[in-house]
Amino acid sequence: MADQENIPALLRVLNGERLERPPIWIMRQAGRYLPEYRELRTRAKNFLDFCYSPALATEAVMQPLRRFPLDAAILFSDILVVPDALGQKVWFVEGEGPRLEPLIGQQDWRFGETEKAIQRLAPVYEAVERIKAAIPKDTALIGFAGAPWTVATYMLQGRGGDKDDARMEVYRRPEDVDALLEVLIETTAQHLAAQVKAGADCLQIFESWAEGLPPQMFQRVVIAPTRKLVARVRELGVTVPIIGFPRGAGAQIGAYAHETQVTALGVDTQTTADQAREAAPIGMPIQGNLDPLTLVVGGKALEDAAQDVLIAFRHGPHIFNLGHGITPQATPENVAKLVNLVKGGV
Repeated sequence: MADQENIPALLRVLNGERLERPPIWIMRQAGRYLPEYRELRTRAKNFLDFCYSPALATEAVMQPLRRFPLDAAILFSDILVVPDALGQKVWFVEGEGPRLEPLIGQQDWRFGETEKAIQRLAPVYEAVERIKAAIPKDTALIGFAGAPWTVATYMLQGRGGDKDDARMEVYRRPEDVDALLEVLIETTAQHLAAQVKAGADCLQIFESWAEGLPPQMFQRVVIAPTRKLVARVRELGVTVPIIGFPRGAGAQIGAYAHETQVTALGVDTQTTADQAREAAPIGMPIQGNLDPLTLVVGGKALEDAAQDVLIAFRHGPHIFNLGHGITPQATPENVAKLVNLVKGGV
């Protein structure tokens, strides 16, 4: 039992254990809701430079851990470092989000080599090493990447938001889209494996753009590439747990949970605990799914919503998290209140 208690709580749940009080971490827990993060962000000339600075990335990860007794740290980076490393121009517009040179409209889609991309991403792996050395032993370290379809969407359209253009390109140029997904599968697998080698205890795959896809397309661009990605990561010798987060998958979440071979299922705000448990394989750990806006409102609304999540997911292995990333309007005081509540405080 002593040995088991030395394992970080997050990893115990990912190994299938149900804990009386679930571990908690928060998507985007390092972010603009923290005044110290906003100050730190000013030290880099742009967001990509921030991501590629091991010292700044490590400091960003440590900031929420100093404030709150969270059960996990997550690498500070971005899913778009992969297209950047593959040679596509990526930049960030303040207040609007990422921009890329869109592939749609280009006759030939050309990408850099995976090996060179991984070399370009060396600062990310240095950040993982630094974070691992800095965090407490009972705090798990999560590495991550964007799922192939989500990253492809940004690469195709040059932006997030409405994804109609990317969907239409699947119909117009299916073979080219498949080839793009294959490049992303291999590069992302190598990227994740390198994070584990550097010290990540587990991984999360963000499928942020899973919504709105017809079932056949969902199979083609979400399930099949994710299954190949997970298989390739395992081929590379990675044995750590992998959390899949198909935000907006809706009725197709069961197919995702059963067919991709992820270890655990992250669920969004609209998915109930009953739906998640019914859709997922028996005993699969579930992560989620508090509405991020409750961390803006606070008070009784936050308390009630958090208790609802704790009660709804209590019958199986559960990792407490939000159903999407924390918003800049959230307050540190409300985050502190949430963490205290999840951990059994008053």
